[in-house]
Amino acid sequence: MRRPAPGALARYDGAVPATVVLVRHGVTPLTEVGALSGGDVPGPSLTTAGQRQAAQAADLVFRIGKDQWPDLPRPDSLVASPMVRAQETASAVGRRIGATVRTDQRFAEIRFGDWEALVPEQVHERWPGELRRWVTEGTFAPPGGESYADLGARVQPALDEVAAHAVGSTAVVVAHAAVVRTLVGLALDAPPNAWGRVRIPPCSLSVLRIWPDGAREVTAVGYPAAD
Repeated sequence: MRRPAPGALARYDGAVPATVVLVRHGVTPLTEVGALSGGDVPGPSLTTAGQRQAAQAADLVFRIGKDQWPDLPRPDSLVASPMVRAQETASAVGRRIGATVRTDQRFAEIRFGDWEALVPEQVHERWPGELRRWVTEGTFAPPGGESYADLGARVQPALDEVAAHAVGSTAVVVAHAAVVRTLVGLALDAPPNAWGRVRIPPCSLSVLRIWPDGAREVTAVGYPAAD
């Protein structure tokens, strides 16, 4: 039996959690210029640097349950967003841990609507003050896009299903910055206006443990896998 790590959520009833490792994809051409890249279009693909990051993330995922978070079960299942960058990252992870990638549309990145592929300066010029509202209010949506609250309503059921099938094991979800921020925020019972404050670097890992009764532990947030 694995002993819980010091500082882990204490449970004295013998309940066993599911572990979910959230992996953000590697960088793309839009990531590298700071443009908004959402769920409205399938692309872009990873850059060469992004492919290297994906390999580094795959190596870190492989180490879970060994020398990285040794109290956790080894990863044995894999779910990914349908976006090209997430699928490419998930393929690297799947090859490393020997798991087939399952796609779930609900883990697609937040939809930016009319802001898609624009840099923040362009958004501010055309829609003054609205980008700040999107980040800080949590319920404000870009024209034709989604708010953080909208995203939460979409991804929470998807996470619940992953966790329900991963009790006693570790599942990996490869997704996006806003998706990971949202799932971490939900796990902490934080309101949507706080989710945008969570920093999720490319190919970082965030780890949640989820019990069948709904109790949740945030084990790690934005843990860097890439250099």
